[in-house]
Amino acid sequence: MDKEVNPPIANNVIRANEDDSSTNKLVPAANACLGNQQGIRQVASSIHNKDDWEVVVSPNRTYASPTSASVSSQFHQSDATDEHHIKSAENYNWQSTKTTVKERFSYMFNNEILADIHFIVGRGESQERIPAHKFVLSVGSAVFDAMFNGTLATTVNEIELPDVEPAAFLSLLRFLYSDEVQIGPETVMTTLYTAKKYAVPALEKACVEFLERNLCSENAFLLLTQARLFDEPQLADLCLETIDKNTTEAFAADGFTDIDLSTLIVVLGRDTLRIREAKLFQAIQRWAEAECLRQHIPVSGENQRGALGRALFLVRFPLMTVEEFACGAAQSGILTDRETVQLFLYFTVNPKPSISFLDIPRSCMTGKELTVSRFSQVESRWGYSGTSDRIRFNTDKRIFVAGLGLYGSIQAEYDVALQLQTPSGSILASNHSHILCDGSSCTFRVMFKNAIEIQPHVNYTVSATLQGPDSHYGTKGQRRVVVDCPGGGKITFQFLYAAGHNNGTSVEDGQIPEIIFYT
Repeated sequence: MDKEVNPPIANNVIRANEDDSSTNKLVPAANACLGNQQGIRQVASSIHNKDDWEVVVSPNRTYASPTSASVSSQFHQSDATDEHHIKSAENYNWQSTKTTVKERFSYMFNNEILADIHFIVGRGESQERIPAHKFVLSVGSAVFDAMFNGTLATTVNEIELPDVEPAAFLSLLRFLYSDEVQIGPETVMTTLYTAKKYAVPALEKACVEFLERNLCSENAFLLLTQARLFDEPQLADLCLETIDKNTTEAFAADGFTDIDLSTLIVVLGRDTLRIREAKLFQAIQRWAEAECLRQHIPVSGENQRGALGRALFLVRFPLMTVEEFACGAAQSGILTDRETVQLFLYFTVNPKPSISFLDIPRSCMTGKELTVSRFSQVESRWGYSGTSDRIRFNTDKRIFVAGLGLYGSIQAEYDVALQLQTPSGSILASNHSHILCDGSSCTFRVMFKNAIEIQPHVNYTVSATLQGPDSHYGTKGQRRVVVDCPGGGKITFQFLYAAGHNNGTSVEDGQIPEIIFYT
């Protein structure tokens, strides 16, 4: 009984679909080099759903092509007694229709014509029998050359490859026969593994470039895991740079909790993360919960600590404020009682006791939390009618603004909305919160969700919109304030009037007495 075989794809003139923005959500497969096909099939679950397409890159063009499953078969193979004999008349004199060497070899791709070797690729129901030509494979790959022509050359007619996905192997063969790279989000990681296995660096490079083009904060952690798994240092470095620039978004991505412990340790050890340590601890707590579930153990503080191992000691607890520590890590159950007491003592006494956690600031936000105060005197009765209090400022060095200090009144609750804007009016950060004052004339803190990078010599505008009773306010404001930093450095702030509706706040009087920041 004849058996259908996939035909060649002549000319490959297919409608392009390159502008699919969904490719920005690439999620790679895992453990391909171990032959874990179940893990491999986790590739890019958030990319497709539009059309079954794959990217094809030839020397002269890039276009989209349907998968091989969508191409109807045109050639037939006879039974086992003469399986290599092609009976179809359509194959007669096929050479005359192919004017170049590339066309002739492309026609032989995945074709029984002159095939002298077969590969049984994959496992189970997805397994496929793929024809090939020893000469073509030997010319394109040193591994195949050794397999067919070396001192220990194989003599069998069929070679089993259970650790390779059929789609990835076909991508490899297509490249060896035609120089075309046909990859998509579903096949890129398995193709990368296959290209490495058979020493085809040009295809490997194309896979890495595909991943780099689709790298974003949402998939940076998963791609980093795969880059480390496949020993791709260039891709790994790009993933780490993306995590550094978009730390909060990367840690908030769904795929973060799926990474392995060694990758987590690599990232936590970096000095260039742009995130508060309190937020970082919340992220690793989520990872530890997920790891407990993967290990089928109860989610407890003790088990989370065991799952984290030495990764816990890469969180720089001393860089937290005492409030952040008290409300978060101190109540998590992950730290021991001794560690909790030591850290509370570190926050409150001098000299500081020795602790087991790093207190060296990360390079993007160094030093302790600092505050610049612009008023010399406090007065009473500053009213609110829905208009924002606003002030402009600039600095002579790069800083990271974390929040504002505001005035309140006696036992009053305020609804507060904060904003930080660029000179063009673009909103860099905003937050909304409710604050209960303690009755004193001291300021109360209202923080942004994340610290925002401020470039030197650029005029930014901060605003606070309060709803509540009359409050205290500041007078005798200073236009220029110099803040001494730990280690001997200085930061100079310049305050300027914000034109427009500002509820009366100016350089001399009003609200927003403090800016809370890191260097």
